[in-house]
Amino acid sequence: MKSNVFAEAISNRNKVSFNYGLSELVIEPYYLSRDKYGKKVVYGKLNCSNEIRKFEYDKIYNLKVLELHHFSPIIPILPIYN
Repeated sequence: MKSNVFAEAISNRNKVSFNYGLSELVIEPYYLSRDKYGKKVVYGKLNCSNEIRKFEYDKIYNLKVLELHHFSPIIPILPIYN
């Protein structure tokens, strides 16, 4: 169920909110995968941050797609330093 929600949010470029541990987060999801231990994870950029983090599915609760909040992915193509 979470995979379908994240896959749709990624393809539509919607932000998602969820409870992770004891805090509520809003992220821009980028990629679904499995880590080296075989656990499902989602990679996403935290709201108001440039950090891309890994979030484990087991710790995600109350997942909501924020349909009115779209984003465009930031993918570094050119190096910053010349």
